[in-house]
Amino acid sequence: MRNYKNIKAWQYADDLTVEIYRQTQGFPREEVYGLANQLRRASYSVPSNIAEGSARSSKKEYLHFLYISRGSLSETEYFIHLSLRLGYISNQTYNTLTNQVNSTFARLHGLIKAVEKETGRLKKGVALLTSTLVIGLGKTALNT
Repeated sequence: MRNYKNIKAWQYADDLTVEIYRQTQGFPREEVYGLANQLRRASYSVPSNIAEGSARSSKKEYLHFLYISRGSLSETEYFIHLSLRLGYISNQTYNTLTNQVNSTFARLHGLIKAVEKETGRLKKGVALLTSTLVIGLGKTALNT
């Protein structure tokens, strides 16, 4: 079992979640069960899925939870965007949160790639990408 607290992606996601909680305290009262709740849930899903995945016995299961974390991080990013558009956060807060999201994405992406490499999944992905490119080039050559 991995100690999730030592995983950089988890640390960044945890910091992001704490900041999201701080920022959503100022949301309008009618958003307590709306956008504020959705944003909080999406953000805490990121570190919680990293933690849950790290306790799994197989790397394949671990990877599954990392993919869920990545999806939740994308959802968090959208809700931050929506919060700005609705005027619930300032441009400065938006920039701060977006920078935190991007830093978290970078760490999570690196972690996913490392685990994919360990599971041999990266090789399959590269093979799929290569095949797709070759097929696409072949179709282009036929059409010219």
